[in-house]
Amino acid sequence: MNHSGKDGTGFGVYVHWPFCMAKCPYCDFNSHVRHHAVDQPRFAAAFAREIAEMRERTGHRTVSSIFLGGGTPSLMQPETVASVLNEIAANWHVPDNIEITLEANPTSVEAERFRGYHAAGVNRVSLGVQALNDRDLRRLGRMHSVEEALAAIKLARDIFPRLSFDLIYARPEQTVEAWREELVKAISYAADHLSLYQLTIEEGTPFYNLWKAGKLITPDGDDAAALYADTQETTARHGLPAYEISNHAAPGAESQHNLVYWRYGEYVGVGPGAHGRFVENGTRTVTITERHPETWIEKVETVGHGIVEEEFLTHEQEGDEFLLMGLRLVEGIDLARYERLTGHSVRESRVISLAEQGLVEYIGNSRIRTTPQGAIVLNAVIAELAA
Repeated sequence: MNHSGKDGTGFGVYVHWPFCMAKCPYCDFNSHVRHHAVDQPRFAAAFAREIAEMRERTGHRTVSSIFLGGGTPSLMQPETVASVLNEIAANWHVPDNIEITLEANPTSVEAERFRGYHAAGVNRVSLGVQALNDRDLRRLGRMHSVEEALAAIKLARDIFPRLSFDLIYARPEQTVEAWREELVKAISYAADHLSLYQLTIEEGTPFYNLWKAGKLITPDGDDAAALYADTQETTARHGLPAYEISNHAAPGAESQHNLVYWRYGEYVGVGPGAHGRFVENGTRTVTITERHPETWIEKVETVGHGIVEEEFLTHEQEGDEFLLMGLRLVEGIDLARYERLTGHSVRESRVISLAEQGLVEYIGNSRIRTTPQGAIVLNAVIAELAA
C-alpha cells in the first residue's frame, strides 16, 4: 500500500478558490471577479464531492501537506475553510501538525477571519504583498498600501505559527540598489520564508498588451540576471538562503507543500482549474479540472467531479518532469531515481560536459544540482540532460 509519495516525497492536497476582488494586470492564474456574493455553502459541498471522487482514485493515503490557493482564499469564510479541511481529513489520513497553508491578500485580512482560519486548522499563511512601495503597488494593480501590507504581516505573525510572503521584482525602472533596499526591509518583516518572483509578462494579460505597445519597459536580460544574483546574495547574507529558484527560507522552514511538487511527489487538485498528479494503477496520472467556476460547480453536482482533461504519462515524460522540477532545488536530484522512473540513466558524458561548463555539480555519488550559473539557463540544462 502506497501511503504517501512513492519515493518518500509526500502526498499533497491542493484546493483552488478561484475568486478575487480584482484581477491584477500581470496575473494569468485562474482567478475571477464576481460582483455578487458567492454561494460558499454550495462551493463547500462541491469541494466535498470532488474530494470524495479523488479519494476513490488515489485510495488511502497519508497527507503530508494541504495548500489553499487561488484566486484569493482569504475571501473564503472560515466555515468554508473548516468544511474543506474536515472533508480532507474524512477521506485521507491527516496527521497532526502537518503544514496547512492559506494564501491571503492584505486587502482581505481581518483579525477575526484570521483567527477563524487558525481555529479551522490553518497553521501557515502566504501573503501576496508583491511590493513594499506604494507607487509600484499601484502599478501592479494591487488594492492594498504598504501600510496595510505591514499590518497584515504583523497580524499573521501574531496568529499563525508560520508565515511567508511574496514579492515581485524586475519591475519597470527597478534598479539593483532599490531592490536590495526593499529586500532587506522585507527580510526584517519576514518570519522564516519569502517567495521572490521575477515579473514575467504573460500573454493574454493587460501587462502583455502594454509591453507589446512599448508602454511597459521591464529590465533586459542582463539587468534581470543582476537582480536575480543580488537576490540570492542578499537573502543568503540575512539568513534566508534560496532552497529553490524563487523561494527562500530559514533552514527547516521550507514550504513542505512546494517541496512535494519540486521533489516530484504526488498531489491531488480540487476546485476550478486545479491540476493533480498522482500514481494510479502504476501510472502517473495528470488531472485538470474545468476552469470556469460556475461551469465547474455544475459539472461536480452532475457527475461528482470537475475533471475535463486527463493524461497518463509515459516513463520518458515522468523523467522530463522530474528533471524540470528537481533541478530548481538547491538540494538537486538523485540520478538513481531518474533511472527508476525512466528505465535508463542520464548519459554521464552530458553531466560531465555540463559540469565542465560550470552549469551543474555533483553532490555525493548519484546527486547533481545546478550551479548558480546553471539556474539562470535552467531550460537549456534540462534540454541537454533529457536529450
